Amino acid sequence: MPRPGFVLEVDDRTPPLLVHEGLGFRLEDFPQGTRVVYPPESLPAVRDVEAAITDALLHPLGSDPLPERLFPGMRLTIAFDDVSLPLPPMRAPDIRQRVIEQVLTLAAEAGVDDVEIIAANALHRRMTTAELRHIVGERVFRSFHPQGKLYNFDAEDRDNLTHLGTTDEGEDIEISKRAAESDLLVYVNVNLVAMDGGHKSVGIGLASYRSLRHHHNPRTMVHSRSFMDHKKSAMHHSAWRIGRVIKEHVAVFQIETTLDNQVFPAPFDFLMKREWEWSLRDQASMLAARRGLALAPAKLRHKIFHDLRAPYGLTGIGAGEVEEVHEQTLERVHRQQLVEVDGASDVLVLGVPFLGPYNVGSSMNPVLATCMGLGYYFNSYRNHPVVRRGGAVILYHPLDEGFNQLHHPSYVDFYAEVLSETTDPVVLSEKYERQFAEDDWYRHLYRTSHAYHGVHPFYMWYWAAHAMDHVGDVVWVGGDRRVAARLGFRAASTLADALEMVSGSVGSSPSITYLHNPPHLVADVRV
Repeated sequence: MPRPGFVLEVDDRTPPLLVHEGLGFRLEDFPQGTRVVYPPESLPAVRDVEAAITDALLHPLGSDPLPERLFPGMRLTIAFDDVSLPLPPMRAPDIRQRVIEQVLTLAAEAGVDDVEIIAANALHRRMTTAELRHIVGERVFRSFHPQGKLYNFDAEDRDNLTHLGTTDEGEDIEISKRAAESDLLVYVNVNLVAMDGGHKSVGIGLASYRSLRHHHNPRTMVHSRSFMDHKKSAMHHSAWRIGRVIKEHVAVFQIETTLDNQVFPAPFDFLMKREWEWSLRDQASMLAARRGLALAPAKLRHKIFHDLRAPYGLTGIGAGEVEEVHEQTLERVHRQQLVEVDGASDVLVLGVPFLGPYNVGSSMNPVLATCMGLGYYFNSYRNHPVVRRGGAVILYHPLDEGFNQLHHPSYVDFYAEVLSETTDPVVLSEKYERQFAEDDWYRHLYRTSHAYHGVHPFYMWYWAAHAMDHVGDVVWVGGDRRVAARLGFRAASTLADALEMVSGSVGSSPSITYLHNPPHLVADVRV
């Protein structure tokens, strides 16, 4: 159930509110009457994490206990969510390390010696050795990585993909051959938001472009009607159809974990609090951070934020049959993140921070900023968008053109060559997607370096398709005007200027909602 409270109406006593904008933040005075939706406070964390993991493995849902599914001579594959989750990365030990270590202990006790561990990165960039080591821990890394038994999934390795058939709607299912041919596939998940987990884990994380194109497309994205609401998400419906076919061919033991809202460590923990609750220490930390970030060069600001490691607590773990486990997972995610919101507004305001699944250790380029703001944050609702149809979205981000050439080479060409021709997701899909998806140079960089797949910027643009279809105006406060125009949007210097710019579609006294995240929240909108 949605948690009551955590919603503020701005009046003349309300202090300036913190708004994220890339590698920094500002304090903003919002118009009186603005509705501010805050994330719920953290749920109590599990005290004995090791005992909770053991209990989940020995008492799974809809499955025999894991030890009973392990036997000598079997082929065991362990897959895990890649570096895109959670955000920021966890302090060591990562919860995936703790789960994988227990699975490996049970496997060793059962005499299993054919074990491989795969990072389920789909079309994301290959993880570095340091990133792999951080997630799985030193012992697992040393035991498996030098022998080639711990590695990144390669969605372009045709010899190591298997086509399992199609769904009743003609969707191809092509996944890792090793995973498909294993006697048991154990998937270790971090369910940061309701969009994660379930059949999305194997069916997307270990899938090729041939499969992913069926749900990562404008038609599906527009009709998803909130990626956080799996009952209304067309993308989730597709993933579930695919997952149920996988279930007919592959024995999957799903392990899903959920985390609390402890996103920022000290001295940045003031970012998780409501402004009127800041202590003197919090205020001093905030002022020092603002002053330091204003003076620091871009590279130092980047290092400060991207070196953060979050002190997350585990709120729960479940294991066993995919769908039964995921129902339990969703209940915990919703308890942590849902906030009841009464009705949609004329204007939705969002701050876009440095955090994103696809710029870990990298830069938040304009395409990714669009994905975060109009994709992930806009879609952080259930039942109905926070903004009415035809309303406006105002976002905060500088829209810096600093593309990372190592991680995002195809983004550079997508931004320079494709968006200069059209920003229409359908036209992009029909005219340009296949060219980028099948480009040999992008394939080479994806397979041998740390580049996202050539098609990836298209998918990021499709994430925003629902928002672009729903609203009438999009304005970026503090954004580079030339960049905003390339994206098909407008830019303003101040919130007041942005509200004036959208007054033609929402009037001069619009209702306004500001979603005050991160930490993550999901607005349960009642209309």
